[in-house]
Amino acid sequence: MKALAIEQPGEARIVEIAVPEPGPGEVAIDPAFVGYCGSDLTSYRGLNPLVSYPRVPGHEIAGTVSALGQGVAGLAVGDVVTVLPYFNCGHCRACRAGRPNACVNNQTMGVQREGAMTSRIVVPAEKVLAVPGLALRDVALVEPCAVGFHAARRAEVQAGETVVVLGCGMIGLGAMMGCLRRGAQVIAVDLSPGKLDVARRLGATHALESDADLAKRIEELVPGGPDVVIEAVGAVSTFLAAVDLVGQCGRVVYIGYAKDAVAFDTKRFITKEIDIRGSRNALRSDFNDVVTWLRDNPEAGGHIVSATVPLEEAPGKLAEWDARPGDFTKILVSLEPAA
Repeated sequence: MKALAIEQPGEARIVEIAVPEPGPGEVAIDPAFVGYCGSDLTSYRGLNPLVSYPRVPGHEIAGTVSALGQGVAGLAVGDVVTVLPYFNCGHCRACRAGRPNACVNNQTMGVQREGAMTSRIVVPAEKVLAVPGLALRDVALVEPCAVGFHAARRAEVQAGETVVVLGCGMIGLGAMMGCLRRGAQVIAVDLSPGKLDVARRLGATHALESDADLAKRIEELVPGGPDVVIEAVGAVSTFLAAVDLVGQCGRVVYIGYAKDAVAFDTKRFITKEIDIRGSRNALRSDFNDVVTWLRDNPEAGGHIVSATVPLEEAPGKLAEWDARPGDFTKILVSLEPAA
């Protein structure tokens, strides 16, 4: 069967791989749509230290069950499903604490292990989540939105609070929607007018272009500063801005990875008495929350998806995304057979 493989930095092409069969406790899934994640772009650029080449990318999955291994219950052939693509060890401190998303030995599909950008995948049944009543295209948005929803959970966002979300890429938009679901007001911040427009259409209370006057404009909107700042960019400047912008006794949650070391003025940690938290991957409960949100907001997917291409065009679209990253919020690769 055909698959997309990133063979080395800057080189992606369609290859042939073997068709897998489910063993006991496993489920075969035929992907219909798989989203490109920022980690896939990083792998393509040769900047992902967790990836070895060649690698089949893809962990934002929408598909249907095509076969069940022995002993699998609760699923049926033809079910519309997504996948929790994080594989944890079950033994480390995080796993024992019921937080497998932060497993020290985590392996994510498309990163440390082969992904879903192909015609069939096989995964353990416990990683499969049935998603009835949601369009297949939107099922592919569940995982990236769940990463943002998990950040809102980590921030313990409460109804009536004000949250600043730095970055309106897919993960930042997921964080924004997670905060809206919790009843917060959201100030979305980005450099791209197009992405800010998407944030507005998804319900952002305010959408601000990042510039030298950002702190002043946020202070005018929220005297004393926001209750929460969620950083979804992964840049030194936004790591620092999150601490500067948050109000006294507020919470800062980081989703992005800053590629370079960050030198903080630690006095602000103490004088503001702020909480600083990390957020990694997502839990099944976050997936369930996203499914509910997307069912209640069926227009969301149309705002988020920038482009959908067949598998044959996926290498070219990845190169295009690399060249013009600001032009796209979410690219989906369609693996459905041509009509």
